[in-house]
Order: sequence, then C-alpha cells, then structure tokens
Amino acid sequence: MPVEIDGKVYYRTQEASRKVGISRATLLRWLKAGVLKRLSRDTRGWRLFTEEDLNKILMKANKVEIKEEPQAIALKNSRRENSRRT
Repeated sequence: MPVEIDGKVYYRTQEASRKVGISRATLLRWLKAGVLKRLSRDTRGWRLFTEEDLNKILMKANKVEIKEEPQAIALKNSRRENSRRT
C-alpha cells in the first residue's frame, strides 16, 4: 500500500516492481546499475519510489536494445573488406 509523506505518494520496492511489471530482483539489479541516480528512503531505510521514479523505471523496462552477435559483426566486417578489394 502506497504511503503519503508531505502530500507526496511513495511506493515501496515490491509495490513499485508490481506497478511497472518487473520482478523485485530485476528492480534491485537496475538500481544497483544506476537506473535512478537519487532514491528516497524512510526512517527504516526502506526504499521509496515516486511516480516520477516509476516512470523512469518503466522507460527502462520498455527499452529495446538490439545487439549483434560477434559472429554477425565479424561476417559483416569481412564482407565489407572483400567489397573494397574488388
């Protein structure tokens, strides 16, 4: 259940991960990797997420990265070299 502090709504870790549709473990891994630069905590040291934080996490969750396999890169480079020779 979200908490309200000074008129601002905050979500705890489990609530935040559910709201953006990722596992708690994934959220913690992304936090460790630096997805959010600043993070609020309550008096117990528990992480608190704002709606703005959730939007940043959601952007990361919806980001698609296409990485080529090393073999495909090598093949592309060799074709490029062969085309230059001819």
